[in-house]
Amino acid sequence: MANGQTAEIYGIAAATGQRIDPAYPVSSLADVDAACRAADAAFDVYRATDAETRAAFLEEIAVEIERLGDSLIERAATESGLPVARITGERGRTIGQLRLFAAVVRDGRWREIRIDPAMPDRQPLPRPDLRLRMVPLGPVAVFGASNFPLAFSTAGGDTAAALAAGCSVVVKGHPAHPGTDAMIAGAIGRAVSTCGLPAGVFGHVRGPGNELGSALVAHPLIAAVGFTGSRGGGLALMRLAQERPVPIPVYAEMSSINPVVLMPAALAARGADLGRAFVASLTMGAGQFCTNPGLVVAVASDGLDAFEAAAAAALAAHAPQPMLTAGIRDAYARGTAALAGNAAVTQLATGLAGDGIASENARLFATDADAFLADRALGEEVFGASSLVVRCRDAEQVRAVLAGLEGQLTATIHLDQADHDAARPLISVLERRAGRVLANGWPTGVEVAHAMVHGGPFPATSDGRSTSVGTLAIDRFLRPVCYQDLPADLLPPELTDEAGGPRLVDGHPA
Repeated sequence: MANGQTAEIYGIAAATGQRIDPAYPVSSLADVDAACRAADAAFDVYRATDAETRAAFLEEIAVEIERLGDSLIERAATESGLPVARITGERGRTIGQLRLFAAVVRDGRWREIRIDPAMPDRQPLPRPDLRLRMVPLGPVAVFGASNFPLAFSTAGGDTAAALAAGCSVVVKGHPAHPGTDAMIAGAIGRAVSTCGLPAGVFGHVRGPGNELGSALVAHPLIAAVGFTGSRGGGLALMRLAQERPVPIPVYAEMSSINPVVLMPAALAARGADLGRAFVASLTMGAGQFCTNPGLVVAVASDGLDAFEAAAAAALAAHAPQPMLTAGIRDAYARGTAALAGNAAVTQLATGLAGDGIASENARLFATDADAFLADRALGEEVFGASSLVVRCRDAEQVRAVLAGLEGQLTATIHLDQADHDAARPLISVLERRAGRVLANGWPTGVEVAHAMVHGGPFPATSDGRSTSVGTLAIDRFLRPVCYQDLPADLLPPELTDEAGGPRLVDGHPA
């Protein structure tokens, strides 16, 4: 326990609530301190590694995760309640992003090398020799996520990006899947040993409650935080980080309802098809995606009626899967009950009832734009398979609804060619509200790629300039350092005139 007394934590099967052996020891505050000190002691050694050493380490983690085989899949599926096929795909994504960051490290562009050679004869004043590179921030605290026990947890995107940047990492495993976390932590530890790196490059602590996480963020040796979870949790960590004697950045992915705009021509042509496809996205993974389509906005029309009817029929036939934890199920039940109890809201459909301890049926609601604009609570996230259709009088009211939204991870627009002129001004509204704008698709599903942005204006994330998915995620754990007139034999190797690799010299690619 955090107070130093011995305690244990068990995994819980999401579908049944039954305890899963074995027990795992709960970390103490002393364990947190030791992990942070080890991470700090390892940092300077690790950040000095060359690109090949660091890339090979990331690839070795991927190999070690693969070696865990079916036992990892079975444990993660049991603890999360997510289907085996989903967990298998998530393992592939986890391994893939580790290997992608290995390629990024080898490529070298992340260093942002810039050289402005000295101009001693420049008038009226000479220019000094200026050379810039990006350096790692320091030890990073990463919080495992409940809804992605692999891809956003112990060896997930935050960990991969921080390690790629040259930062040591201390992970707080999510208490909902301690067995999964222990297996992955063991895999990373073996990779550390195989690659001959200091043990403190990776640390892992576990336990329920908030005390351990608070201690981790408050620890003076931690330089940045990666978090995926609730708005309340993210805001609490942000406050802790800002109250430190030396504040640090918290990259928190928190809350998003991911609006979907249905344009008139698209609705008229394929309203029913859109309704069925929408439900498939809404109910995927019991709706427990941060990109779940929790809001639909459209002008009232026959096409919207067809969309609602098809969506309601598809939802009514949907059998639920267990939610991740009983706590998440209870929060979902409270959120949907609040919508159902709102006099301005109509319940269009509910899914089939589940019989699992953490099961809850899907819900679809509707309201009009006047009510939505008057009640900010209608725009709050309900984490799970719940969505609200907002019926608008006209295109101006659609724009007003979108303009009044909080920051979002995604915004989607379904349109046909005849909708393009009307959609053009909406795109500029959506890009002010979201980190990713989609056309004729669904927001669930985030490609791990160079151009991906999984972030957005607050409260989707704590820093809308960043992303937690894609190769740009490495930038969160780097900072620029300029070296002025430093003697050549004291320069970092990549900044010397003889060094290769991508760079700008006097602002031009060299």
